[in-house]
Amino acid sequence: MLSRDVLPLIHEAAARVYSVVNETPLVPIPHGTEKPYAAMAKLEQLQTTGSFKLRGATNKLMSLSKAQAAAGVIASSTGNHGLGVSTAAKLLGIDAEVFLSQQVTLAKREKIRERGARIRIVGADPLAAEVAARAAALQSGRTYISPYNDPYVVAGQGTIAVELMRQAPDLDAIYIATGGGGLLSGIGIYLRHAAPRAEIIGCWPENSRVLYECIKAGRIFDVPESATLSESTAGGVEEDSITFDLCREVMHRGVLVTEDEILQAMRWGHAQGWAMEGASGVALAAYFKDAARQAHKKAVVLICGGNPSPAIAALLEPAA
Repeated sequence: MLSRDVLPLIHEAAARVYSVVNETPLVPIPHGTEKPYAAMAKLEQLQTTGSFKLRGATNKLMSLSKAQAAAGVIASSTGNHGLGVSTAAKLLGIDAEVFLSQQVTLAKREKIRERGARIRIVGADPLAAEVAARAAALQSGRTYISPYNDPYVVAGQGTIAVELMRQAPDLDAIYIATGGGGLLSGIGIYLRHAAPRAEIIGCWPENSRVLYECIKAGRIFDVPESATLSESTAGGVEEDSITFDLCREVMHRGVLVTEDEILQAMRWGHAQGWAMEGASGVALAAYFKDAARQAHKKAVVLICGGNPSPAIAALLEPAA
């Protein structure tokens, strides 16, 4: 799939998702002597689910036919996509079941259940849950709602870029934490069209950089991962994922950050009063690492979510 195929879907998404989705603010990143460069932060953690994932889930659910909606949906998730699907499905009156791997914390499981979806725990990692969810959807006749491998999900995430063109039409660069690539694809497709001089920068933890390595190699393959604070970007990429080609088409470059850099960025954001999960720390850390390159330019950092696990949230609090 090419970006020109998704661009019209982004326009459609922007015309329909706001009965569920909020337009989020773009705010200045506070300046200090140690962080002297101008930048803005797009605060997606202020969505009702605490994450941008509500956008793609809502757009996909709104794209279903009456028969598909009546049959119900299945999703797989590391947490935030499941929250998005369950929240949008409840508001739209659609039955939803969410498959989660054993890696997903009890706190995130309960949040999804509270939003009205049924939960099924399958597999040791996100890719295993994804495979099981797809098989169950096929067997039951329900629609599978991918976290990233779906043009309507990608288009929903692209509504962030539509908002950015109203908020900062002269932006020079954007930093985007990347897992399966749906967020990077959606934003990148729209900005390549509406702001072609803007640099699209994918951001990954050094410990979990699957799509980064796949793009470098020119093919999708299994990449070893280590534990990372960026829980919501961890995991493999489906072999036939549309986001592989889309990210290759729209991304200008990638930045890798260490776990310490992620934690320091999370603590810095937390001190500003922002809810911060690891993926948000990845994008912010990448900007801090790259800031000299952006001197005298208008860069945007996407704060994509604010739902850390309890163990990671505890790391953000000052020592007693």
